[in-house]
Amino acid sequence: MLLAIDTSTQTMGIALYNEPTVIGEMMWVTASHHTVELAPAVEDLLRHCSVQALELQAIAVALGPGSFTSLRIGLALAKGMALSLHLPLIGIPTFTYMAEAQPLSENPMLVLLPAGRSRMAVQRFVSNGTKWLPESEPQVMTPEEISASIESPTFICGEMSATERQVIGRKWKNAMLLSPALSQRRPCLLAELAWKRWKNGDVDDPVSLAPIYLHIAGGIQER
Repeated sequence: MLLAIDTSTQTMGIALYNEPTVIGEMMWVTASHHTVELAPAVEDLLRHCSVQALELQAIAVALGPGSFTSLRIGLALAKGMALSLHLPLIGIPTFTYMAEAQPLSENPMLVLLPAGRSRMAVQRFVSNGTKWLPESEPQVMTPEEISASIESPTFICGEMSATERQVIGRKWKNAMLLSPALSQRRPCLLAELAWKRWKNGDVDDPVSLAPIYLHIAGGIQER
């Protein structure tokens, strides 16, 4: 049994996974209450699924990019559970599992998340016919800069406000925005990817594992 935790943004998610079954999943939008909501949500999910904490075999956590504060909270809980229960810990970049959820295409894809200060974290992916591969490092851009960078048909996946969707979608012939539902981060997929890594013996050091922060003018990502 594996527990997956994603607190990359104001949208939080947790999942219980035991291959090949998704045991349970919860997703919700918080008003910056990650600290008080996360641990009780994990307890609720375990209770609803009739799972004891001692039945867990591994912990997975989304590493970001995302909100500086929320990422720290999610990673702190994941590390605490892994260390206290003597469980392996697997960290997955948030963009990696977001891209994994999308069908393969000959067109490139931009994956986006809020980065604070009206900026967005962005990473470009291309398909090799088998999986999505990152073509660039994550970076911080404004919605206007993202729109200006789109020069050919490109899928756009990610958590965007109505205004951001409008700005980025101005190039309607090339900016192919996936719907909010199709862009939703599913922690069960995070769990599935982490399960494969765990079974291959590819786990992380709970002490040294760190979130992915991107720098913007005047500081790092904020809520």
